[in-house]
Amino acid sequence: MQVMIVTDAWRPQVNGVARTYEWLSSHLATRVDLRMLTPEPFPRLPLPTYPEIELAMVWPVSVARAIAKVTPDIVHIATEGPLGLWARRYCLSRSIPFTTCYHTRYPEYIARRYPVPSSWTYSLLRRFHGAAACTLVATRELARELRHRGFERVVQWRRGINVSSFANGPVANFDLPRPIFLYVGRLAVEKSVEDFLRLDLPGSKLVVGDGPERVRLQILYPQARFLGALHGESLGATYRAADCFVFPSKTDTYGLVMAEALAAGVPVACFPSAGAREIFGGEECGVMNEDLRSAALTALGLSRTLCKEVGMRHSLEASADDFLAILRRQAASYAAIGSRRRRLA
Repeated sequence: MQVMIVTDAWRPQVNGVARTYEWLSSHLATRVDLRMLTPEPFPRLPLPTYPEIELAMVWPVSVARAIAKVTPDIVHIATEGPLGLWARRYCLSRSIPFTTCYHTRYPEYIARRYPVPSSWTYSLLRRFHGAAACTLVATRELARELRHRGFERVVQWRRGINVSSFANGPVANFDLPRPIFLYVGRLAVEKSVEDFLRLDLPGSKLVVGDGPERVRLQILYPQARFLGALHGESLGATYRAADCFVFPSKTDTYGLVMAEALAAGVPVACFPSAGAREIFGGEECGVMNEDLRSAALTALGLSRTLCKEVGMRHSLEASADDFLAILRRQAASYAAIGSRRRRLA
């Protein structure tokens, strides 16, 4: 089967969506004839108010040529950016089956930054995703929510991480008072990092990541140590050095960093969310509470062994298998419909 994945989120971006498709592409390449359409070959323009994210400056004809050259059996459109928009248009014009994915709560993100009613953004997203064979989401609860908002053909896709890079390896040596509370992720207003930094907690706070809020937060919270963006062994070693991982976001659809922390054996504290419930799987590896301070302090007493066991369940291999099974079903269904139509013609 020939598969093309179209994504506006790609390196050097550092976020859950970009990392998901980088990992996924490496696992799918040996299973199917995979082609990636990313911003890499195109000129890019920084997103206003968010320069860390660069959008491809691309014409529809360039996307059309890239897809036509591959002649895929199915296209997966990962994002609603320029590449995703033009890929959607081309697939519709050529009757190429495609799936989409709802990774990001843009209505909530945009409402946090601009006076735009979330109902307007949801209307645009329903139109974008409504033409797809199906729309992939990370949790059952999010699937139910989107269906309630009028989205159709919503399918859950299990997410995964490269568990070995977090479960195994050295532990970073921080000369800091214990316990160490850790945050990993973008430093942006929609991530609510300040809800973590303002907590009255014993020990120390570590912040890993970059973003438009970094300078402001460093000035306001000098007692926290900001490490910037980390990758690979350095990131894994930092996770393993923490006593508790605090995830303050209320807008994430999943929160892969929680699975990463668990795989490193670190208990999680967070607000109640569908993503956390999906990741914890009913196990006592994290604490959800509207009182984030209470959640963080309670999480310190959880078993690191159990946390690691739960984190190891969220393997990228299982996620890639699930993703490929969904695409195979959709491609087969589309082929069957086309065959029936030809017989009736």
